[in-house]
Amino acid sequence: RRPPAPRTTGWHAFIHTTTDLKRTKRLGQPQRLARPPLYLTRHSNLLRVLNCPPTFRHHNCYPPLLPSFGLSILWRPTRMFHPWGPARLWMIGRGRDEIQAVAKASGAQKPVAKSRLFTMGTLEEAKQGLEKELLSYLATNGPISSTIDYVEKSSRVGFPPKTNRVEVLHNLLKSLKALGMVEIKSSTKQVPVLTKDGEKWVAEGSPEFQIYAALTGPMEKKALLQSLKSLGKSANPGMSVCIKQGWVVLQADKKTVERKAKPDTVVDSVQQQLMKVKNGEPIDQAALKLLKKRKMTSTKKVNWYEVKKGPKFALERKTLESDLSQEMLLTGSWKNAEFKKYSMTVEPRAAQVGALHPLMKVRTEFRQILLEMGFSEMPTNNFVESSFWNFDTLFQPQQHPARDAHDTFFLNQPKKCLKLIDDYVKRVKDMHEKGGHGSIGYRYDWSLEESKKNILRTHTTAVSSRMLYKLAQEKPFKPQKYFSIDRVFRNESLDSTHLAEFHQVEGLVADRGLSLSNLIGTIKTFFTRIGVDDVKFKPAYNPYTEPSMEIFGYSKELKKWIEIGNSGMFRPEMLAPMGLPEDVTVIAWGLSLERPTMIKYGYKNIRDLFGHKVKLDLIYNNPLCRY
Repeated sequence: RRPPAPRTTGWHAFIHTTTDLKRTKRLGQPQRLARPPLYLTRHSNLLRVLNCPPTFRHHNCYPPLLPSFGLSILWRPTRMFHPWGPARLWMIGRGRDEIQAVAKASGAQKPVAKSRLFTMGTLEEAKQGLEKELLSYLATNGPISSTIDYVEKSSRVGFPPKTNRVEVLHNLLKSLKALGMVEIKSSTKQVPVLTKDGEKWVAEGSPEFQIYAALTGPMEKKALLQSLKSLGKSANPGMSVCIKQGWVVLQADKKTVERKAKPDTVVDSVQQQLMKVKNGEPIDQAALKLLKKRKMTSTKKVNWYEVKKGPKFALERKTLESDLSQEMLLTGSWKNAEFKKYSMTVEPRAAQVGALHPLMKVRTEFRQILLEMGFSEMPTNNFVESSFWNFDTLFQPQQHPARDAHDTFFLNQPKKCLKLIDDYVKRVKDMHEKGGHGSIGYRYDWSLEESKKNILRTHTTAVSSRMLYKLAQEKPFKPQKYFSIDRVFRNESLDSTHLAEFHQVEGLVADRGLSLSNLIGTIKTFFTRIGVDDVKFKPAYNPYTEPSMEIFGYSKELKKWIEIGNSGMFRPEMLAPMGLPEDVTVIAWGLSLERPTMIKYGYKNIRDLFGHKVKLDLIYNNPLCRY
């Protein structure tokens, strides 16, 4: 079982037990550390102070000597799971001096080497130390010509091993500049860096040098290159360079190579140049170009700052107040307080709020326009309808192609509706079979079973039919204007302009004495409100309206005439079974919600607007909808 992590007063430290402290890089940072940065070391002589046996799993104790220095001891075996492994002792203190003092008191022959010291503290404390060191340097030595050079000279105290200290310093400088404490000037340059292959050739030598070293006598070229598998794809180019520089010679048979140059005259200049790149030393541009061509180096963009004192330079940062509080007004402390300047040019942080889909924005506009025109909204909460309300009440025959499975979605469960209005069903049946009010009907055997089949509604006219039936039951008759905007479903082939589900906008007016001119006037009024000023009508056929008209409008965005809706006057065969007075006429029209939305927002494919392929940034970034 893994022993518990070592514990010190008030916080935890997790330390890897390796024999070499240089490889002990990962230290768990304490969550809260109300003390200066701590320094960590390992010293075997402290075992004498503790007077403890060298074999143990884990211990934590405070000898009499240590509390005076504010130190604690952590120790555990080198082998985590081996109880008899050699013990390693770790000591944590508040500073280097304390550690050196304890080491000396424990009988150490010489001070603890700096390589054995490791800083332990929070990153925030390290930033504070870096800021203090930076301001002190500016006050003593003046301007800093390069932040990169400065970081190399500055202290690493408190920084975790893989922290990008240049980035930390640059962020710190921006903060100090905002306070007017420093002035900075940005500079950029391209510097050479080693590639993965370059790192390899620095350590092992260039390919051509390795080939020369492996060639001790005449040898077949192919066998030589096969023996140097570590060179990979660099073997053939390396051989070419060897021959070109005169280190080796290819014999007359073109297959055998042997050394030509003497060993004391061969210098691996490529390795030397790569070492210069690694150390950041200047290098000849021609040589650098050749290294880059051989993919041993690449360029990297480096940013740095020139730093000098600002108008409000000080050795310590002043905390500026961001807001004027009630407490400041009551105590009068605002008189001596310094406040942050407000910048009117900085963009505010984007608020984390919800957003409306473009369809919902257009729907809201249409709804508001219809309400202003005096229409009342119909309840459209039934996605599932019976065939009776969706087709039969609209005087649509049961053999009509729209009622086939290739146009309509039928439900498997529940397959049929439970209840219909009996007297209304009888009147609808008679109208289909025998006709009435001047109509001869369709003259077929109307099926109640067919009428009871449940479907996903194919249009919101099913809702209009319910509302007109309800209106007919109210005595005396009152004229009404209804509208609805909701989803409908049709079993259609999917393409850039058609989906199996979409939204339908529908409006109707029920009143006495209405004519086709009333329908045209109402439609023109609505479309003018949504920006379509030029409207044309074309005769059409609908099973439940007569006369019927297709609506065409001129789109200013598309610069052409497009079909934008359908309209008509409900047939007497539909209205009479409901019980509406004979002199009542109902005018109606409908259009899709997706088509005008696509035109408004410039979409060419409906699947980019509605469905599972819609991107979330579309919802967050689309503009307001105004007609």
